[in-house]
Amino acid sequence: MTWDLLPLALVDGVAYASLLFLVSMGLTLVFGVMGILNVAHGAFYAYGGYAAATFVMALAPHSESPVLLFAALFAAAIVVGLVLGGVMEFLLIRRAQNYDPILKLLLTFGAFLMLEDIQRMIWGAQPYSASEVVNRLGNIELGDITYTTYQLIIVPVTALLAYVFLEFFLKHTKLGKQTVAMTHHREVATSLGINAKKIGLVTFVIATILGALGGALAAPTTSLVPGAGTDMTVLSFAVVATAGLGQITGALIASLLIGIIRAMTVYTAPELEVAVPYIIMVLVLIIRPHGLFTVAQARRI
Repeated sequence: MTWDLLPLALVDGVAYASLLFLVSMGLTLVFGVMGILNVAHGAFYAYGGYAAATFVMALAPHSESPVLLFAALFAAAIVVGLVLGGVMEFLLIRRAQNYDPILKLLLTFGAFLMLEDIQRMIWGAQPYSASEVVNRLGNIELGDITYTTYQLIIVPVTALLAYVFLEFFLKHTKLGKQTVAMTHHREVATSLGINAKKIGLVTFVIATILGALGGALAAPTTSLVPGAGTDMTVLSFAVVATAGLGQITGALIASLLIGIIRAMTVYTAPELEVAVPYIIMVLVLIIRPHGLFTVAQARRI
């Protein structure tokens, strides 16, 4: 890769890492608070993307405003989060809270398979995209290179704001502090009067919105086809495993690491593009089996 291509690789890498981080942030939040590895989380990414493309395609012929089309991406993520996340938490996750971790994993895997089939029933097998958002937001020229405003600014800033919002929510709001208390010791937090069902619902809905937002922001730059949720499930698990389960800030750093190295690989050794995230994950886990940012804890008896 030449020095001229390095800025392009960095922009591509940061934009890709931003999408990956949004999905991974929701996955690690659910694990940290509820102790569930949600295999169905990648389906939220796919539903967010398809819903966003549907909203944009419906609005584009009737509006010239890029702001309205961009807002439609957020609207799609919120709708998917509230409906899909709320229903799944109430019907499945809440009832499985006391199950064995393996059973929880299998239940979410079963939910993922059902959601994939429902996705095909609603949107079929044809590709969906919301590329009109990128076109209307225009380009930015830096030196001799032209970047899309969407990938250079919008996607990374949105991911960063989502991270800041989540950190503020967890550290500076009453509900957020109760959520953090649940991560430390569920039984003690419940005995102190914290409503575990309420916290579980809020946590799962926020995580679903984050996953769906990742898909919604991906819709303008990629074509969504059946299987998109599967790919993102595996990639987000690679990020979470690299960072350490339950590590939100760690997921941000791991996403940047994987995203930038993957983008550089695309320009230098494209045949290794798919394998790079998993190579990084394996190398990290060989050295630190619990992830880069997991703090060793004493065994509780």
